[in-house]
Amino acid sequence: MSGKQKVHLEAPGPSELRSPLVQHEITRAGTWIAMAVAVALLALLAQPIMLILGALVLATMMDGGTRLLGRVLPIHRGWRLTIVLLAAVAFIVYTFYLTGASLAAQAQAMRLIVEAQVSRVGAWLQQLGISTTPNDLKGLASQALSSLGRVTAAVGTVFGALTSAVMMLVLAIFIAIEPKLYERGVAWMLPMNKRASFYKVADKMGWTLRRLMFGRLVGMAVEGVGTWLLLWAGGVPMAGLLGILTGLFAFLPNIGAIISGVLIILVGFSAGTDAGLYALFVYLIVQLIDGYLIVPMVAKRATDLAPALVLAAQILFGALFGILGLFLADPIIAMIKVYLEERSKSLDEESASPATPLPQ
Repeated sequence: MSGKQKVHLEAPGPSELRSPLVQHEITRAGTWIAMAVAVALLALLAQPIMLILGALVLATMMDGGTRLLGRVLPIHRGWRLTIVLLAAVAFIVYTFYLTGASLAAQAQAMRLIVEAQVSRVGAWLQQLGISTTPNDLKGLASQALSSLGRVTAAVGTVFGALTSAVMMLVLAIFIAIEPKLYERGVAWMLPMNKRASFYKVADKMGWTLRRLMFGRLVGMAVEGVGTWLLLWAGGVPMAGLLGILTGLFAFLPNIGAIISGVLIILVGFSAGTDAGLYALFVYLIVQLIDGYLIVPMVAKRATDLAPALVLAAQILFGALFGILGLFLADPIIAMIKVYLEERSKSLDEESASPATPLPQ
């Protein structure tokens, strides 16, 4: 047998790319490298990613208002979106123009009241034998705020917060003007056989997010207005500011209710025991109405997220992505849940469909 024939009988070595072993190892290495790059990009681009997600949530809220207005006002979509935006701006300007000076004074007074009440709670704990000082409680709050993620550092200043808000608002308006245009753009990058499934999942995500945000806005309005009126009727000080803060914190499930409840109770007890007990009663009534009436009627039917899952997501996203992650944890988990449900349905349909017979 000649030397040329012997070469043809030899298998490729590990240094040759033709080797199946080398190709397999290169594929595995490429997969791990791609995952590492994706994780690094996620950490590096945390701020723009969260800003884009925030813009999507705002665009969904604008789109929901535009669709709702279209049921009673059949005009062009652009005009309906303009009406929704002008109404939101008018409400914000009207609210803060009329109550701006009063709210600023109340906010300053509330800070002093909360600090005094925290000192009283610390002294009471020391009387019970618990070695806790007011400075420990303040340090705990500062540590909790400083533990927020890298996005908080980027938007922690007033200028950074305003810039981020403007960017999200502008991006949300562009998306809300023609959402189908961007949906088709994303679908264009997918294979043809995946586009129908993408449109189905995108429609379900949009419906779920609109329902979730509508329920959130209704809950914010009910909690804010209800807290304000009931506290004002009971003579609790700073009822207007507490109502606004309660409405804003209602956007955060679980955590927002705890923060607003602490503020209401501390301010209530600063005016006396009767006012404090009444403030506690108001807080419980408002939370019961929102938790057992508003949420089941509007949002829970769309998402049905377990409270423990939402709270865990808020803790995780808050630690990773800061304030924006805390606010967007609920919508993100809802979208992930929708995707997994639709993916599971698609796999079940594929497994239930009869196998295509092979050609003879």
